[in-house]
Amino acid sequence: MSAIVEPTCQIYEGWEEFYHGDTDDKKDCFLAEGKLFDIIFAQQFNRPFLDYICNLANQIRRMAKTKMGSQKLRSLLAHKRAMLYFVQPSTRTFLSFQNACHILGLKVSETRETSTSSEVKGESQEDTIRTFASYVNLIIVRHPEAGFAEKTAWVLNQTDRPVPVINGGSGPDQHPTQAMLDIYTLERSFKHIGGLDGKKIAMVGDLKRGRTVRSLSYLMKNYRDVTLYFVSPQIFRMKDDIKAFLNKHGIKFYESDDFRSIMPEADAIYMTRIQQEYADDPSGEIDAYPDFHFKKEHLGIIKPHCTIMHPLPRRYEIDVAVDKDPRAAYWRQERNGMWLRAALIAYIFGVEKEIGTEFL
Repeated sequence: MSAIVEPTCQIYEGWEEFYHGDTDDKKDCFLAEGKLFDIIFAQQFNRPFLDYICNLANQIRRMAKTKMGSQKLRSLLAHKRAMLYFVQPSTRTFLSFQNACHILGLKVSETRETSTSSEVKGESQEDTIRTFASYVNLIIVRHPEAGFAEKTAWVLNQTDRPVPVINGGSGPDQHPTQAMLDIYTLERSFKHIGGLDGKKIAMVGDLKRGRTVRSLSYLMKNYRDVTLYFVSPQIFRMKDDIKAFLNKHGIKFYESDDFRSIMPEADAIYMTRIQQEYADDPSGEIDAYPDFHFKKEHLGIIKPHCTIMHPLPRRYEIDVAVDKDPRAAYWRQERNGMWLRAALIAYIFGVEKEIGTEFL
């Protein structure tokens, strides 16, 4: 077997300064003609945009239920191509994006490990991405390295062929489309009780390394009177950058290691697993914290409307006996991701108006 060559490290002037700059100052870099071009971090989204995308997702899922509607959806982007560059293990996010592309008619290529690309010959990651941009109209990236999707978009936007980049998960950093589908799930769950405004949300588990809860926390600035409960073992407390963001925007949050005491207070409970893949020594880390598991017996102490969520995959943190309860939303949450991502792709390519005309 041939030896794998060390990847080439390319230096891009201005990248380090950009990457370490304030997020609010970066947003314009990922716009084109006044609208979002790249989807990189959750701070890009405001309330009107989130409401708009959630409504568009509802329209798409209604259209897709009929043969005629499904055919029209598939015709919208039949002339476009997408690349799924997923070099970090993924089941749900990959299939969700793949099927979102299929709903809209995009042809999809994929790379799921660098061993099948020219990176084994020493090609830089940036040149690999520029190669993809030569062939496709959209690149969806999932990568174990924090900031990778951001750098990808930043580099491409300085070339003569920029194509939109969607961050499908960037190390322990952010997962913006997961946060969007979580908002979509919460809004659908609370549509009969006033929506997400004014609700209390408990985030439970590995908050330190959980990119889903980080991204969702950022989106809370768009909703009124939301209260967050960060429930975790001491070693997995939410990082200070998120807490500083919440303080800056006046969002109430509390930290606790007593899960049971928080359960009756919550309108939604967002469970997460221990993210051992980001541990320095996974073999030395405990993979189960029973005090932070949701069990069948807990169903009797949560609110009648409480929504139980999980980005999946799960391990021990939710008892399978909970699955049958109508408040268990994680399988609906998973499916919601397909519709939300289809809406996002339709928005990026500007075909959402053709979808909207179906409901005039």
